Amino acid sequence: MRAFGHRQNLPLTAPEALLELDLPRPEPQGRDLLVEIRAVSVNPVDVKLRGGRPAPEGQARVLGYDAAGVVVATGPEATLFRPGDAVFYAGDINRPGSNAEFQLVDERIVGPKPASLDFAAAAALPLTTLTAWEMLFDRFGLAEGGGEGQHLLLVGAAGGVGSIALQLARQRTKLTITATASRPETVEWVKAQGAHAVVDHRQPLDQALREAGLPQPELIFAINGTEGHFPALAAALAPQGRIGVIDDPKSLDIGLLKTKSASFHWEFMFTRAAYATPDMQRQHAILAEAARLVDAGTLRSTLSEVLGPIDLPTLREAHRRLESGTARGKLVLQGFA
Repeated sequence: MRAFGHRQNLPLTAPEALLELDLPRPEPQGRDLLVEIRAVSVNPVDVKLRGGRPAPEGQARVLGYDAAGVVVATGPEATLFRPGDAVFYAGDINRPGSNAEFQLVDERIVGPKPASLDFAAAAALPLTTLTAWEMLFDRFGLAEGGGEGQHLLLVGAAGGVGSIALQLARQRTKLTITATASRPETVEWVKAQGAHAVVDHRQPLDQALREAGLPQPELIFAINGTEGHFPALAAALAPQGRIGVIDDPKSLDIGLLKTKSASFHWEFMFTRAAYATPDMQRQHAILAEAARLVDAGTLRSTLSEVLGPIDLPTLREAHRRLESGTARGKLVLQGFA
């Protein structure tokens, strides 16, 4: 089968930064599904792995996480899906990725594809939906319809995770939501996704909130730029508030949170699959509920552009755009050239 990945950590300008691979079609075991890939989206984690995490010595790593496709075979212990089912999922960081014609994935982290979406629009959703959902409802502990009287600050809200977090917070909680964005087009984008107010993250965010007349947030979801923003975020946070982080800051002075008795939360969407946690199947439940919300018109795909087929030139362009830091919504590749 055709697949795409890397053997070395190289800059995107290097010819071998991304490679086309010829690999055997895998066979499902246990609770595996064998999925024929129809569409994938490209995420910052793809770029980070390509550029910074070595592939196993002497081997190639197949990249890609977000995927939508059709189940073609199941392992002997699988019970949630059957061949012919259309599915979507975000994968497992310890297994070969979705940039391939076929992929194995544990059914406990797979959801039924929203019936109202095509494969491209569905592929834009899983990783960002799981990340946003787990932060809001698992890490912050929000209940559906909860958060009344509380203020949420979303830092870097125009990307894939921020776009879904805005929708979920607006549709499933009573939080007042402030998003950060710096360009006219991203300001309009975050307003369309559900932000009540927008501030510019090019200035200290505690100052930006004060100048806008906004209250201290009880919840801060820091999606990117956390290391640079952290002192201002700690100053902005309400006493006994919560900060959640998903990016990779090298160092943070969390002692800044002590006098406020504030809590710090990591969210890493791959944790449940990577450690086979007892609640691993919660990701199946989240994706199934997300599919229901999409089909009900409550949640919208954040697909911004279908770049082209799943091939080397298109993958390279997707990685280039993500490295530029200007991506809005999700970039998707559909079908094999």
